[in-house]
Amino acid sequence: MTKTLLITGGASGIGAETARRAAKRGYKVAVNYRSRDTQARRVVADIEASGGTAIALPGDMGREADIVTLFRETERALGPITHLVNSAGVSRRTRVDEYDAALLESLFSVNVIGLMLCCREAAKRMSSRHGGKGGAIVNVSSMASTLGGRLGSTAYAATKGAVDSFTKGFAREVAAEGIRVNAIRPGMVQTEMTEGSLAEPAFRARIEASIPMHRVGESHEIAEAILWLLSDEASFITGAMVDAAGGGYII
Repeated sequence: MTKTLLITGGASGIGAETARRAAKRGYKVAVNYRSRDTQARRVVADIEASGGTAIALPGDMGREADIVTLFRETERALGPITHLVNSAGVSRRTRVDEYDAALLESLFSVNVIGLMLCCREAAKRMSSRHGGKGGAIVNVSSMASTLGGRLGSTAYAATKGAVDSFTKGFAREVAAEGIRVNAIRPGMVQTEMTEGSLAEPAFRARIEASIPMHRVGESHEIAEAILWLLSDEASFITGAMVDAAGGGYII
């Protein structure tokens, strides 16, 4: 079966690494990005240089119209979508007493609503109820959802808690229709989003001391777990939360 994978937020970090590795496993890959045009095209170029098939497609996951267009354009270029990774996400570090509605709306519009709308579009295409042939979805959550996040990240953690809850319910809703839905919960991982903070020796040391394995993760480690969840090797797994966090947190 031809495998077509759409990755939101696929221009950098975990999404980009997943795209590159998926292509080597025979997936045709659509790399979504919001503003990182150059990086997205670099991912596509890397895939094509290795003999794979990929396209880069713009789209803001906080805008419903962009999401609908993204799915339509992916299918137009690559054929029916069989796999989806919701990797797009934003993060803000702000104390609760410094919240404003605009900040909360920006977090939830991408991390929760955008992800849910992507799942809606995928279900319309993959579900046997709609004439689809099934598929697999992985939502990128976070270990922050399990403990409310590190200090200053409570709003971000709340969005990921919503992702976990939605993933479990959605998985049950479409399990009999050929769709598997799982979430992966990374801990602290070295990516473009975290590299600035992790470059500070004191911060990195404090973070690593809080992880049982005493190190941060690498993007490829998360990508491999995502690809396993997408694969037929995980054929009886749905509604699962897979923690990829070096053992979680030392409390």
